[in-house]
Amino acid sequence: MAKISINIATGSLQQAEMIVGIDLGTTNSLIAIIHPESKQAVALQEHDSSSLVPSVIYFDELQNAIVGDVAKQYLETSPQNTIFSAKRLMGKSYQDVQQNEDFFSYKIIDDNTESLVKVQVGNKFYSPIELSSFILKELKNRAEHILKTPVTKAVITVPAYFNDAQRQATRDAGKLAGLDVLRIINEPTAASLAYGIGTTVQEAEQTIAVYDLGGGTFDMSILKINHGIFEVLSTNGNTYLGGDDFDKSIIDYWLAQHNITATTFKEDKQLSQGLRLRAEEAKKHLSNADNYQTNYQNFSLSINKETFEKLIQPLIDKTLACCANAVKDANISINEIDTIVMVGGSTRVPLVNKCVSNFFGKTVNNSVNPDEVVALGAAIQADILAGNNKNFLLLDITPLSLGIETMGGLMDVLIPRNSKIPSKVARQYTTQKDGQGSMRISVYQGERDLVKDNRKLAEFNLTNIPGMPAGLPKVEVSFMVNADGILKVKAQELRSGVEQTIEVKPQYGLTDEEVEKMLMDSITHAKDDIATRALVEAQTEGEQLLSTTEKFITKHAAQLTKEELTATAQAMQALQLSLTMNDKNLIQTKTEELNNISKPYAERIMDNAISQAMKGKSV
Repeated sequence: MAKISINIATGSLQQAEMIVGIDLGTTNSLIAIIHPESKQAVALQEHDSSSLVPSVIYFDELQNAIVGDVAKQYLETSPQNTIFSAKRLMGKSYQDVQQNEDFFSYKIIDDNTESLVKVQVGNKFYSPIELSSFILKELKNRAEHILKTPVTKAVITVPAYFNDAQRQATRDAGKLAGLDVLRIINEPTAASLAYGIGTTVQEAEQTIAVYDLGGGTFDMSILKINHGIFEVLSTNGNTYLGGDDFDKSIIDYWLAQHNITATTFKEDKQLSQGLRLRAEEAKKHLSNADNYQTNYQNFSLSINKETFEKLIQPLIDKTLACCANAVKDANISINEIDTIVMVGGSTRVPLVNKCVSNFFGKTVNNSVNPDEVVALGAAIQADILAGNNKNFLLLDITPLSLGIETMGGLMDVLIPRNSKIPSKVARQYTTQKDGQGSMRISVYQGERDLVKDNRKLAEFNLTNIPGMPAGLPKVEVSFMVNADGILKVKAQELRSGVEQTIEVKPQYGLTDEEVEKMLMDSITHAKDDIATRALVEAQTEGEQLLSTTEKFITKHAAQLTKEELTATAQAMQALQLSLTMNDKNLIQTKTEELNNISKPYAERIMDNAISQAMKGKSV
């Protein structure tokens, strides 16, 4: 496909309905469509502005969310209130991001658990889903302004390595932004479509490698394309390796030059963001120049191309190691790869292209704008779903999401709507109470966050679970939809092997009108649904913390000071009171306060216990 980046003037397009393609990126996001006249995929941009919308959100003093270029201006002046790289947090717990916490200038809640992360801005708490929805809402508004028509349906791309939780989080973000997400597709698949690879069922079999180096993540995917059907043979990568790390290499070089300590850099948020932005500027400048120099505060910052390439060579080598692993996992040789497709803004660095070309032994394909290629592919997929591309094979899909009921009456989706069938998904759950001998599995169909708003399909009890402490049993629930649309649900306790299976016949299907109504309800009530889910999750987390703290105090009271016992009792009382109020932010504030009080003495007691256990032993 030829390189396309056209400027669509406001009001120049009139469409009754438009399905858009969206690349929700770590650093930048954008939206694309199939141009109704040229039938080519184009990234939407207004007048002389860029097609890229920085994935940055600034919250002003009234907690209004401002997205994009305007928000980016506050990275230096208001770092605590300016969120970037929210995609890195999607579907992640604090433990997942702990080792990279210094990267973020805003506050990520440390509750020392495996629950999903929250970001605190002022006295409000935001999930990565809410943060991503602000970006998607901005893209939606931008598209509607350019196209002069409502935009309600979209295809959104995600990295190939995204798990079920991260994909569902992306769907939820789209729903919260007022979008009916028709399909979540892998970024390498979208890139292949944008390059025109595998766009017709007549094409012969091809094996391609997609090297995707973005701002915050890297992934390498090997795809086999046979008559229009895409199969991911393997994927490898690093969720914390990207252009941001190129920037960090430059920053570390400058810190050493000017004897700035790591502590000063970490504590002075304005300095850290200022250097980060100038390092990003230097990286881009050195793609077409030999030297970069600027002044910032009292520092003279300079770097040449040779030094820059020496700094980033170890990072590029890490990506090539991922490439080698992906080729190995795909059970093919490098010689069997027909095409190497380059994706992501960081592939603009000339050394990256040179190293990748040398590794594969052939010229890489970088003819499509690397910033836009994923969104362009998503637009092509959207066009296929709209029925405009008859040369592409569409497989049967599930009309509505399928899932089970979890704590608080929430719907946990296992198979999202529009998933290809046959399809199989499994997820692990555990017990809520000590000695719990059974677990009720309630199966639902629908798009709402609470099961009461969805349609119940079946229910059964998994019994004879051996008596164990809460959280110890591992119950795997698997959903399998066969080619006839019949859903089979199995629950198995993995430690004991106890299992139960149920089959839901095809009569769980609904009429087109009923499906459409359920979809519209999910979009209409998205904001309320997400708020309700967040409240229920906060209440559940608070209740679990109270229970855990009470058990811990009872067992270790003798090892606590009077002040610690008093402070804990007051914090527990405050949290208990907050649970009676429908205020998510208040509950999370009181939960964090109790965590901050109990964490130091819990760690002290655990350290003492380990010391006692290891006394007299050598390691």
